[in-house]
Amino acid sequence: MPGWVLRAEGVEVAYGEQRAVAGVTLGLAAGETVAVTGSSGSGKSSLLHCLAGIVPASAGTVRFGELDYAALGDEELSALRRERFGYVFQHGELLPELTVEENAALPLRLAGRRKDAAHAAAAPVLHRLGLDALRGRRVSRLSGGQAQRVAVARALVHRPAIVFADEPTGALDSVNAAAVLDEFLSLARDAGTAVLLVTHDEGVAARADRRCLMHDGRLRDLSAVPAPTPSADPGAGAP
Repeated sequence: MPGWVLRAEGVEVAYGEQRAVAGVTLGLAAGETVAVTGSSGSGKSSLLHCLAGIVPASAGTVRFGELDYAALGDEELSALRRERFGYVFQHGELLPELTVEENAALPLRLAGRRKDAAHAAAAPVLHRLGLDALRGRRVSRLSGGQAQRVAVARALVHRPAIVFADEPTGALDSVNAAAVLDEFLSLARDAGTAVLLVTHDEGVAARADRRCLMHDGRLRDLSAVPAPTPSADPGAGAP
């Protein structure tokens, strides 16, 4: 097992007096998919948002390689999220006024890539997701399955170190859900991208390399996985 690309230790997330995440420790290795399951209100999404650098930890530490989130300024953390992380959410969160190609290329454009270069980089990802014929269509005119494929393309186009996926197939029927998940996991593993996947779907969770259960803010790893050996900092060159 390679070294952790992300490591959380003793993480807590509180909203006022309510503690949503209670002392969670979790590691995520490059190329690994970890599924977090649990009932509604168990703290799954709060944990994902904390590990993704969206919500700050109330206690404990979260590190990407050797980068401690708490030591990063707002601009540094924003750059880390933009350049090294990808996100897939249940309803896609796409920009309806943009085309499929423009939505998929958006992370590269935000990183300063020229339009033609960003679109050229997005083309092979869109091709693998079966979206070639829809590149010029606005996402407001797509089916749910097509839109979620665009969301997957956008999450993976810049070859992130980690993708955080919050119920990525929850709004899809079983056929589309299976197809999107197949392509998502295949593309991620081909690129060596780690995936943290929050889901209610037992079938989706079963596809992960490792599964954890969240209950009342606490996390239990259901897989007996030995700790990885230390590795080089995956965040080298990151802000």
